[in-house]
Amino acid sequence: MKRKNDTIKVNKLIFVVLGLSFFAIVFQLFCVALKEETNGINLTKFVQERNTDKTIIKASRGAILSTDGEVLAQSINSYTVIAYLSPSRTTKDDNPKHVVNKEYTAESLSGILGMDKEYILRLLNKDLYQVELGPNGRGITETIKKQIENLDLPGIDFIETSKRYYTMGPFASYIIGYAKTNDEGDIVGEMGIEGYYNSILEGKDGSVIAQKDPYGYTMPNSQTIREEADPGQDIYLTLDSKIQLFLENGIKELTNAYDMSWLTFSVVDAKTGAIVATSSSPNFNPNTLEIESYLNPLTSYTYEPGSTMKIYSFLAAMENGLYDGNATYQSGTIRVDDANIKDFNNVGWGVITYDSGFAYSSNTAATNLALTMGRDKLHDFYKKIGFGAKTGISLPNELTGDIDFTYATEIATASFGQGITTTPIQNLQALTMLANGGVELQPYIVEKIVNRNTGEVTFEQGRTELGAKIKKENADKMLSLMYDVVYSGKTDAKFFQSDTVKLVGKTGTAQIAGPNGQYLTGTYDYVKSFAGLFPYDDPQYVIYISVKQFQGNFRSVAEMVTKVVDEIAKYKNITELTETIDTSKIVIMENYVSHDVLEIEEKLKTMHLDVVRLGGGKYVVKQYPVKGQVVLAGNKVFLVTNDKNYVLPDITGWSSSEVSTLCKLMHIEYKSNGYGKVVSFHAEVGTPITTGMVLEVNLEP
Repeated sequence: MKRKNDTIKVNKLIFVVLGLSFFAIVFQLFCVALKEETNGINLTKFVQERNTDKTIIKASRGAILSTDGEVLAQSINSYTVIAYLSPSRTTKDDNPKHVVNKEYTAESLSGILGMDKEYILRLLNKDLYQVELGPNGRGITETIKKQIENLDLPGIDFIETSKRYYTMGPFASYIIGYAKTNDEGDIVGEMGIEGYYNSILEGKDGSVIAQKDPYGYTMPNSQTIREEADPGQDIYLTLDSKIQLFLENGIKELTNAYDMSWLTFSVVDAKTGAIVATSSSPNFNPNTLEIESYLNPLTSYTYEPGSTMKIYSFLAAMENGLYDGNATYQSGTIRVDDANIKDFNNVGWGVITYDSGFAYSSNTAATNLALTMGRDKLHDFYKKIGFGAKTGISLPNELTGDIDFTYATEIATASFGQGITTTPIQNLQALTMLANGGVELQPYIVEKIVNRNTGEVTFEQGRTELGAKIKKENADKMLSLMYDVVYSGKTDAKFFQSDTVKLVGKTGTAQIAGPNGQYLTGTYDYVKSFAGLFPYDDPQYVIYISVKQFQGNFRSVAEMVTKVVDEIAKYKNITELTETIDTSKIVIMENYVSHDVLEIEEKLKTMHLDVVRLGGGKYVVKQYPVKGQVVLAGNKVFLVTNDKNYVLPDITGWSSSEVSTLCKLMHIEYKSNGYGKVVSFHAEVGTPITTGMVLEVNLEP
């Protein structure tokens, strides 16, 4: 049967809709062609940006240097080791571009990177295109990179980066701080000068903007915009690298011998306020960042200062016309409200003058003066000279301490440094007024900031006077009282006598408040300190040291301090107790360990040094002073040999510090009577030195 033709009828309305839609699309395209912007989108800009490539030019970070030009922090090229694992990278079998022999590669790299072979092998066995060989493969030096390149290992490559490098390790670490690379590849300062001046050190990145085709090539006739990077500026600190080294060595020796919670030691130029050296223990190496505390002891430790505060409570009485040094009082104990205030020996020294009370560090003397003044006069004076406020030094996280006190017992204890808190930097600032006729100076740590491109000094700081805080006659009177503290021999402050200059000062011992507000009662639960100036006739330097829970005799701290003072005096040619030093006679020690003792002894003698050889061995196993320390011609150098049959040398005429050095090197104890030079000792010359031996010496000025 014949089929009829099928007929499809299309509704005319569909044609109308399709026609209108086509017209709308054409009209929209026409409008877009005429318009710069559509639906809030700048079309010209959109097209350009689709083909625009922007390359960032990283700004080099500024360096941090000492005042004498030693580079302390700088940015250097570093590298990250990567391994290509995918065989797809290799197109020719005779020229592999991926790791082929994983076992051999792991074995070869383990020694250089200091990583376990099996750990590297696990990284190489990952199903990835490439891997980083971290952690030790990150931030490697040019030298290590060269060692790896010499192995010619297929598939091993490097990504060049930049990192911060600290040339002297833990040297002044809390001042310099540290910077590290963030996830965006930027080096950012996070502590110390690195953090405080980050915006100045980091500079400003540049860029190159160019039009690229889909293959990454710059398009012809397109405009390339280049903005050069502006490098960070260099910061010169006030630190003198040699004086800083004296401090670092002294603290290291002390902390190697004794346990303590912390110690901080600083030296300030008394005539400018510049901090020439400051260090602490524990410290940290900014290259490895094993940090116990992120607080800088100089500015962020607050504690009860103890009897160094008597310097200022006595000065407050002088400034208020209430001090008569020849007036007498009954020492020992004084009743204040319901409390008994006692001198440190509990019994006092009978009826004595106030001048003698200062030399004895009498709490009852300070209490009498404070109660006579009253709360407001004492508090106002403390506040006037900077306690309870920031000094404004350009370091982060400076604290103010707390000098609030109200009641009679609080007034009494505040006069000898209990119940109030201060910081080391506040104490250093206050001491400057004694060296400048009563004018107080602001301490500072940044000497200048220099534009690396032009050499222009964009910032410079020098002596900044905070005003005349006390009368000159009172500053001179306090210096004389501090001289008596050290040279009268009435307290352990006598151990701060220097062999080179007259070091004057005041010691302090403060109890430590526990978490419940009660004072701790352990044998070592004290903060001990010394505030001093030298030389006495015209102070050039201010020093302040404090140590918490020191598990040894404070005399050891004094010997370390005086040794540092002697080294500074020799280095700066400051003399009071000796003839003018010929700077050509100053010797900076080298490392003599493992050298032939006879050769070294002969060499040192040609430098006019007094060599003390201990033992009859052939080689030097220990020396003192150590490498980097300053020795003046005529001074003693100790060489310990590899023969352990040590005998006692003739120590007649030796200073107490020299006897102390001998005993430390020989690991024996010693007991001294008096102060000055050795006139006799309770042993025979040539006596074998044995464990547990106690050397008793008699000293006279």
